[in-house]
Amino acid sequence: MPALRASSPLFALLLAAPAGAQEIALDTIDVAGRFREGPPPGLALETPARSGSRLGLTPLQTPASIDVISGETIRARGQTTIADAVTQNATGITSIAAPGNGNLSFTSRGFAGAGSVQQLYDGTRLYVGAGTVTFPFDPWSAERIEVLRGPASVLYGEGAIGGVINVVPKKPVFTPVNEAQAALGSDGTARLALDSGGPIGEAMAYRVTVSGNRADGWIRPDGDFRNLAVSGAVTLRAAPDLSFTLSHDLGTNEPARYWGSPLIDNRVPERIRFTNYNVQDARIAWLDNWTQLRTEWTPSADITIRNTAYRLSTERHWRDVEQYTYLPATGRVSRSDYIEILHHQEQVGNRFDATYRHSLFGLPNTVVAGFDVNHVAFARDSNTPFDGETTVDLLRPVPGSFLNLAGTRRDIISRMNQASVFAEDRLELTPQLALISGVRFDSPTVTVERPLAGTAFTKTFESLSYRFGAVYNPVPDLALYAQYATAADPLGSLITTSVSQAQFNLATGEQIEAGAKGIFAGGRGEWTLAAYHIAKDNLLVPDPDRPTVSRQVGRQSSRGVEAALAFALDDHWRIEANTALLQARYDAFSQPVNGTVVSYAGNVPVDVPERVTNVWVAYAFAPGWVARLGINNVGPVFSDFANSVRRPGYTLVNASLDRQVTPDSRLSLRGYNLTDKIYAVSGNTNSWLLGQPRSIEIAYLVRF
Repeated sequence: MPALRASSPLFALLLAAPAGAQEIALDTIDVAGRFREGPPPGLALETPARSGSRLGLTPLQTPASIDVISGETIRARGQTTIADAVTQNATGITSIAAPGNGNLSFTSRGFAGAGSVQQLYDGTRLYVGAGTVTFPFDPWSAERIEVLRGPASVLYGEGAIGGVINVVPKKPVFTPVNEAQAALGSDGTARLALDSGGPIGEAMAYRVTVSGNRADGWIRPDGDFRNLAVSGAVTLRAAPDLSFTLSHDLGTNEPARYWGSPLIDNRVPERIRFTNYNVQDARIAWLDNWTQLRTEWTPSADITIRNTAYRLSTERHWRDVEQYTYLPATGRVSRSDYIEILHHQEQVGNRFDATYRHSLFGLPNTVVAGFDVNHVAFARDSNTPFDGETTVDLLRPVPGSFLNLAGTRRDIISRMNQASVFAEDRLELTPQLALISGVRFDSPTVTVERPLAGTAFTKTFESLSYRFGAVYNPVPDLALYAQYATAADPLGSLITTSVSQAQFNLATGEQIEAGAKGIFAGGRGEWTLAAYHIAKDNLLVPDPDRPTVSRQVGRQSSRGVEAALAFALDDHWRIEANTALLQARYDAFSQPVNGTVVSYAGNVPVDVPERVTNVWVAYAFAPGWVARLGINNVGPVFSDFANSVRRPGYTLVNASLDRQVTPDSRLSLRGYNLTDKIYAVSGNTNSWLLGQPRSIEIAYLVRF
């Protein structure tokens, strides 16, 4: 077993360091109390993942760090949100979810937010206004989630220096699939879900998924939530080499009207853990519609042509009081930032690429080239300048009503026309060595009007991104790789660029990464190891002599190591683990404070943990039974540039017990945050938005 011998030192290193990836699903357990033969656990190194390349490469062939999390793994572990599915399985990814960012915002490799960690649905991105992503939110419809860590602008354009999270939905199938799930849990939680697919005649197939969730919630009052996700798709095989897939996805979401808990002595005490300080007529509601038409044509074995035409729309509404500050002198809580905002957005676009497999100078070569164009129309209504302030009792707050002092009016009108061209190439110099390169040129033109301020501008933000990498396979199951990549990030949200930001160009970045990936023990185990350095330049900072004037000379960087392991120890035990350690810093960064420019060089960026570890263990201990234990450890973060307000790290313990009742049904008992840890998902200098307390859930899944 040369592959095992070649990877043994790294395997031993990974066993010594706690680190999750994904695991084999429960339905691979048989009545003998062991895992049946199936796909290898966890890292899916030999599964093609288009998020890391348009060439259809597997993670083992790609000179980058990629996690492929199967939908079966997500559902077996009882993860009911995209945020949980990503952060509890992928390497080094954490959530900074809040209602303002759609409860979908992440950190990766030292960079945070939608402007640096891009999110896709089936390879398509919605250009976000003010950093808000609201779809998809439920992983029931996901076939898998692909996570690419590190710069991805060469693939998807600006806004991806930290990485990309791509939710790939279930597709129409010609083999019938029917399953349903019902669940009940703590705090009035109830879930229902359906997945159905199969043929419609010889040339057509369909897939429909529906999922709904509701709960009374753990925060009082107004901690209740409800959502509904409906996805439908039809595939037509017009010819053996030509297929069309039309899909539509709808999501409605009314999350808990909870914006955080005030800090007292830099913590949230137990006595106010379950108290909501929002107003009684608070409202949060989001509606998303995604329609896509995909065409794939293979006129010959060496040519593949793909086209995706799409229309995306979203309507969002927030009406809340969003800032809470404890007043020691009176023992009361000050509430400020009475904010009402509505988003109205439509995006229409088309993405085309063609792949050609041929011989270049006698060497096997694959090249893909294409273009991406879209038009975005965005409008925002708000009650800016968000005035209003009240105080309430700490323990018995009277909710009161929303204060709308300025009135809600149209304050942003934005239009964007974006066009890009891209290309990638893979050249096999030898059977063991391949060179992979890519380039992308983006040219979005943004027009923003601010009617209340009487200002307007039009600006084109051009960017050129590229990547060069090499993959060397000394033996078939071991890959050594290195890459250099560049990226571009917006200074804020591209379609809501401010007048002050419009005079500047996009921020730029670059990464150097090297690593290794391997498969061992006859395919029962997989591992990855990566080291990287990323630098992001051209951040806006104030002029030291004129604090009101900005200069584009700031810099932020990170360097780190990441490791992941998935191993089936025997027919009964499986372990999957990953860990990420990094050092992130502001290298040249400052902000005006009370008229004086203060340097934050050397400080850790806001919301960035420098340690993240996941561990999942599964044990098939008896016929038809499986127990799972998951540990998610996140290091401390800072809420401010000065690093004076620290949010402690935390460790979450989740577990489940599954019983295969019949060959086609499964009963699951799940426990979340079993130690009942009080922890902050996100926050600022005055308050924390807390995560879910200890809870339980029982679920029943049946196939029919």
